[in-house]
Amino acid sequence: MKPIHMRRRPSRREFLKAGAMTLAAAGVAGCAKNPVTGQSQFMLVSEEQEIQMDKQASPQQLSNDYGTTLDTSLNDYVSGVGRSLADVSHRPQMPYNFHVVNANYVNAYAFPGGTVACTRGILLNVDNEAEMAALLGHEIGHVNARHTASRMSSQMVIGGLASLGGAAIGAKYGGTWGSVAGGLGGLGAGLLLASYSRDDERQADALGLEYMTRADYNPEGMVGLMEMLNEQHDREPSAIEVMFATHPMSSERLATARQAVNKKYYGARKYAFYRERYMDNTVDLRKLGPAIRDMQDAEKLGGQEKYGQAKEKMDQALKRAPNDYTGLLIMSKLLIAQEKYNAALPYAEHARDVYPTEPQASQVAGVLQLKAKEYDKAYASFEAYDKALPGNPYVGFYKGYAQEGMGHRRDAAEAYYKFLQKVNKGEQAQHAYNRLVEWGYVK
Repeated sequence: MKPIHMRRRPSRREFLKAGAMTLAAAGVAGCAKNPVTGQSQFMLVSEEQEIQMDKQASPQQLSNDYGTTLDTSLNDYVSGVGRSLADVSHRPQMPYNFHVVNANYVNAYAFPGGTVACTRGILLNVDNEAEMAALLGHEIGHVNARHTASRMSSQMVIGGLASLGGAAIGAKYGGTWGSVAGGLGGLGAGLLLASYSRDDERQADALGLEYMTRADYNPEGMVGLMEMLNEQHDREPSAIEVMFATHPMSSERLATARQAVNKKYYGARKYAFYRERYMDNTVDLRKLGPAIRDMQDAEKLGGQEKYGQAKEKMDQALKRAPNDYTGLLIMSKLLIAQEKYNAALPYAEHARDVYPTEPQASQVAGVLQLKAKEYDKAYASFEAYDKALPGNPYVGFYKGYAQEGMGHRRDAAEAYYKFLQKVNKGEQAQHAYNRLVEWGYVK
């Protein structure tokens, strides 16, 4: 390997110039016809770009939420309902895909290219298929109205470069538990998810009602969904604080939905709720309900740094569901937050065995194996992570760190150099640079 000459950082003027050039390249169009309203809309993001950004960003968020459920029949059921709504939407050509994710918090979200996810936490609180159709229809509404693309276009003009994301959605925690729950060792990735405006939410509500009634669902399902969310928030605000942060809820939205049902969609009230079908298809999820509620309590206690009480809740949850992927990882993270790394490792490895294709367990296990100086196992874990979720530069750093631990200096140096081409700030970057200097690769 030849000596490495580190590139200097661009000046502020050069950075802004590059941003302007990017903007010029991206903004050839400027205006586009809104697929919902038919009116001209300021837009610098093409449909192809929406799809590509979705493909790049959504896998990371799905993994942050512990992956798509292993209950394939449940996921197929939700996907079937979602597709029936997407087919009658304004953009049926989008490559929609629907996921029930293993996260316990209450939320649903959509990426701009048509990836839609709902957590198992919210499905536990939904009462019938019409309410679920309202939930999915609302998210499809955000895709159809191009809310993310519109927000990005505005930010491109304001800032010269689109810079959305930076923090994964999910349960919000503080302190040590927050850094662990949010992603170990800087392995998080920027996302295309952010809070919608109230106008966006109103339009998504209206579109959700339109799509669900086109698909022959009782529009009262939208009212029932909003009533449930408002009641949950009043009773236990922290349980759905993310839902309310990314989807601002209000009594005004609920009143608007009731008015629309009683006037515009009065005739559609003859359609069914399909409660029995919903209960049949969610029976296994509802059996997990007590364990999931224990996990919700444990995550809340972890956020308060009451680790002893949180572990008691997780012990109880894992007695109910000993092979639950999410539960095993939450327990591992609770122990990591207390620096009990040796105790945390078996839970992460068990989680990986339960769901070998979901990368988060490989990430957590890899970090813990580095702590245990099991460098060969750590390298294999990060290789598995990189295969499942390629493109994260921090994985390259940890692979280099494992190579360093195994005494493979040249391989470590190559990994560190590639990492520094993408990341030049933070503890990992400092470690990589120091090693390259120490080993004589940087002059």
